Amino acid sequence: MHQELAQPETCPFTWLDITNPTPDELNDVAKQYGLYETVVKDCLEPDHLPKFEVIGTVSFLITRIYDPKENKEADTIQDLSSKIAIFYSTDFLITVHRKSQPVLEDIRHRFIDTGHCKSTADLAIRIVRWVLNSYVDPGLKLANDLDEHESTIFLRKKSPHVLQSLYYLKRKASSAKRILTLSEDILACLRRIEGNSPLLQDTQDLHVKATTIYDQVQDSVTHLLNIYLSLSSQRTNEVMRVLTIFSAFFLPLTFIAGIYGMNFKYMPELDWKAGYPAVLIFMVAVAAGIYLWFKRKGWI
Repeated sequence: MHQELAQPETCPFTWLDITNPTPDELNDVAKQYGLYETVVKDCLEPDHLPKFEVIGTVSFLITRIYDPKENKEADTIQDLSSKIAIFYSTDFLITVHRKSQPVLEDIRHRFIDTGHCKSTADLAIRIVRWVLNSYVDPGLKLANDLDEHESTIFLRKKSPHVLQSLYYLKRKASSAKRILTLSEDILACLRRIEGNSPLLQDTQDLHVKATTIYDQVQDSVTHLLNIYLSLSSQRTNEVMRVLTIFSAFFLPLTFIAGIYGMNFKYMPELDWKAGYPAVLIFMVAVAAGIYLWFKRKGWI
């Protein structure tokens, strides 16, 4: 679907927005605006990572916007984000994407219709800024989810899926961080070509903010995973400690019972009248001795 979001009659340039084009439709647009075949092929790849290049008088960039409809278990770049390709020159800007992007309509209403956008470079920077901004709220949500997992772990609430949730959280943060890292090259190219305008500097600050959020989430998840594994190991050690104490008590008692349970014909103690109570007293004494020794060592 083709839609002109800005026209030369009301704006210094043309803004053509294309949603889910076929190869033939995109080739027709490429011929009309003099776009190179190589970048058109990149434009058709839904999994393409962020990039920026200049071919002739046309600047071409690919960015990936955070998908608000991503599911809970989405943890790859392709699942978390959608690609937006941008071609721009002096008198035109073309956006290409497979999914409908309401953010582009918002940009048109806020900057094109009000006359605040005077050039295609300015519009391209604003689109990149809004794309970067789409990662801020999801990053803060991941941080909040991490706080909940932290409470669950330290309060020792029963939650069998904590480890799996932390894994997905770490994967989400890692994928988003990779997109933001690649987007840094786009900002560097824009700064080199268009100069360091206040808008671009503001976009750079937003990029630093988003990157910092995901850096903190990644570090916190790694730290929390280590704590979770340490606590799990500690709980296992506590169980083994209790079992060892029980074994220490019952091993000598079982040994004594085993000796007198043997069916040898000549065992004088079996004929003693006080043999049974003597063995019981001896067992109690052994158990008491083990208890006092453990108590003295501070093991119980």
